[in-house]
Formats: sequence, C-alpha cells, structure tokens
Amino acid sequence: MHFAELFPHRVRVDPNQPALADEHNGTLSNADVLERIERASSQLKARGVESGDVVAVKLPNRVELIIALFAAWRLNATVTPMNPSLTAREVAHQLGDSGARVVITDDEADFGGVDRLPVTLLAEPPAANPVPVLPPLAPDLSDTALLVYTSGTTGQPKGVVLTHANVLAMAQSIATAMDSGPDTHSLLILPLFHVNGITVSVLSPLLAGGRATVAGRFDPRTFFDLVERYRPTYFSAVPTIYAMLEALPAVVEPDTSSLQFAICGAAPMPPGLIAKFEARYGVPIIEGYGLSEATCASTTNPRNGIRKPGTVGTALPGQRVAVLAPDGSVITDGSPGEVAIQGPTVMQGYLNKPEETAQVLVDGWLRTGDVGFLDEDGYLTLVDRAKDMIIRGGENIYPKEIERVLYEYPGIHEVAVVGRPDAVYGQVPVAFISFTPDADTDTDQLTAHLEKSLAKYKRPEIIATEVIPKNAVGKIDKPTLRRRLEAATPSHA
Repeated sequence: MHFAELFPHRVRVDPNQPALADEHNGTLSNADVLERIERASSQLKARGVESGDVVAVKLPNRVELIIALFAAWRLNATVTPMNPSLTAREVAHQLGDSGARVVITDDEADFGGVDRLPVTLLAEPPAANPVPVLPPLAPDLSDTALLVYTSGTTGQPKGVVLTHANVLAMAQSIATAMDSGPDTHSLLILPLFHVNGITVSVLSPLLAGGRATVAGRFDPRTFFDLVERYRPTYFSAVPTIYAMLEALPAVVEPDTSSLQFAICGAAPMPPGLIAKFEARYGVPIIEGYGLSEATCASTTNPRNGIRKPGTVGTALPGQRVAVLAPDGSVITDGSPGEVAIQGPTVMQGYLNKPEETAQVLVDGWLRTGDVGFLDEDGYLTLVDRAKDMIIRGGENIYPKEIERVLYEYPGIHEVAVVGRPDAVYGQVPVAFISFTPDADTDTDQLTAHLEKSLAKYKRPEIIATEVIPKNAVGKIDKPTLRRRLEAATPSHA
C-alpha cells in the first residue's frame, strides 16, 4: 500500500478510530486526519506544488508535521524534513540542495525566496479554492518520498534519497518484527525530522492499524506523566534518554503497565544500563542498529525471542546483514569486518552525488563503514563506529563539518575535532585548535563565529594547543587525541 492511500483505507475500515494525538490537537480520528490531509494538500496545490516537487518541513514535534508528510505525498511530492535548530546557513544549504519549492513552518525567517507556508494554514482551505479539489491518486512506489539530510566526510550535509518503496518496506519490517497490530500505540519522543521518528514511531504503527501520540520536547521529569496519561504500548529512544530516566530519584515510581517494550537505537547502549532500566521499570528494551541510508533500522534484538545485551540483534525481516572482508567477500567465521546491508530499505543514493553514492553502494551492498561481527546465531556486535562520527545524545555529528566552519575563522592553523566521552550524552565534540603566531586567540569571538554557523548540539568545546599530533605519514592523528580525552574523562559505571 502506498502511504498516500493509507488514510482513505483507514477511514473505510473505521472512520472513528483514534489515529494521531498531541497536546495541541488532542486526539484525531482517521476521518479527522484525512480531512486535514486533504485541506493541507489543497494549500500545497494552491502554492503550485506538483508531482515531483520537493516540500520542506521545518517544525518541532507536532501532529501538523505528520499531516504535512501525507499531504505532500497526496500530491506525489517529496518531503525533506528540517531540524528546527539549524542555523540560517544550514537551512539555506538544505533548501538549495533539495530544490524545495515550499517550506511549511512556524518560523517567520526569510527562506531566501522559497515560498513559506505558515503551519497555521494547513487546517484551512485556500481562499481561492474553499472546497478541496485534488487529482485522482496515481501513486508509484518508485517515486521519492523523503530526502533526509545527513552529513558526510566533506562536511556538507547530503540528501539521502528514499522512495515510497523504501519507506513502506521499513515500516512493514518494523511492524512485523514488533508484532504490531490495531492495538499498537506509539509514544513519539524522538525528533520527527529523523527518519527514525517518522518510520518507527509513526508510519509503522499506522500501517499496522494502530496509532501514534506525538510528545513535545523530551523532559525526563514529565515523561512518565505522558506514559500514564496516554497509555502507549511502546516508545523508541536513544541511550541518553534511558540514562536520564534511570537516574530519576527513587521516589519516582510510575505506572508503566501499558508499555510492552521500548526500542533503543542511534548509538550502542551499555548492557549495564539496559539491566538497570529493565529492573527498575519492568519494560524490556529492544536494541537495534541502522542508518538513514537504509531507511533507519536493519537489525534488532527480537521482541519475542532471545535478547542478547551488548549486541544489536539480528537482521530485520526482508533485510540481509553481512560482515565483509576488505576484498568484498562475506566473512563467515565470526571475524570482524565492515557491516553491509542488502534489501528493499536501502536508499537509491545521495541526491546529485554519484561519486559518493558509488562509494557506499557497491556490488549490491550498502557499505556502512561500521566495523562489527556476527555470532553463530546471526546477532551483530558493533566493534567501532563509522570512521570519526560523533554521536551526541543520538544526534550524528560529523567532525569535518565543524572543522570546515572553524577553518573559516582567521588565524586558525590546524583543527581536529573528535568525540569526548560524556556520562549524559554519550559523546560531545571537542575541537583541538592550533593558531598561527599572529592570531587573535580570543575564544569568545570564535564561539560567536560558531553560533552563526552551527546548530547548538554541534558546537564543540575548544582546546587550544601548540601542536596537533600527526601519524607516520603526516596526517592528523585523531586516535591519539581521542585516547587523550578518554584518559582525562572520569569513568562511569
């Protein structure tokens, strides 16, 4: 089923069944959601959006973001979700690279000539066309559904091209693995600009006949209040969130009886933290692994089977996960190698970047750059992260992007950005900087430069140093810098 057809189908089954909810809109039935989709589609059509166009959505977590997705797909348009915390410079890059025709937002900023559609208008019919008149559906699963932006080795974010077939396969795979059905109820706490939030917490339960409730910004002090109020059957989160919840005062004793399980991804989760959370709250954690280039998830520990803490589980239904040797052959003896993925969830490529696409889509495999090994039961253990990527509270941060911005500042001689272990966020970025002899080393001005160019979560701690270490061939030795930071960081149980 194409997602443009999902809510018409759900209305035929039961127009009054709850589908979506948040604190601003309350609970919306299937019929309510379909009506909003049609009105929002009419607004987009009135702005000139046609099949194949790109619609940008820059919103915090709210039902309107989901409505915008389905409204664009109703017109066979592509959606590129935008992180609301991006700077004007970062927004301009994504809009320009994607070729977005319209931005749906509550932000009143200037988007450089791209038409701005205020989110408040989504529920209203356009003045020139008070009655929605839309073309008949002609969905094609090979059309592009999402352009999800992720950084790369060049430091410039690039668009991951995901078709409706990719997105549908991902939602079906998760629904099958999690045994989802009409009683499934997701509580969304991860950002909706991530493909994880879109596919795992929204599309998957909706496709299975269930429902989704959208929470606002995560707050550990109020999270369990939401669980008790909405009675979800599961939620998906990152290790940082579980660490915050496990650290709540002992007097916090919530009713978690509605929760059948919780999903963890984005970064490895310490087995000790899994055990503590499960023992305290009585909710099993299903740990998995994936990346945007595979439409989110490729492995999970089974919901109804043996879970192996410390691993990220086995391949999800419909996908194949292997470990490859340097020559591209499949390793079968349990030795470590590069993790690779095959299946219908693998992206079409990076938008307008054939060379970078060819580097990761090789001989029918998505080469992840992650190092891991498979045990005799097919459970994947990750040994190392993809190259130098930093994962801060589930957010991917690529050092090259930060380094590129730092090098724009006058007086910078050399820069090396690496991750420092952090008890709360997992990792935080740290920039080692050497200045030229005549440079102004006022870090306050350098901080102001970073604030103009990088979202807050990407801004690094600055460490000035006379010399940045090099390896035998003269390249900056980042492993040495990481070891230096790890040695200076207190260990945490």
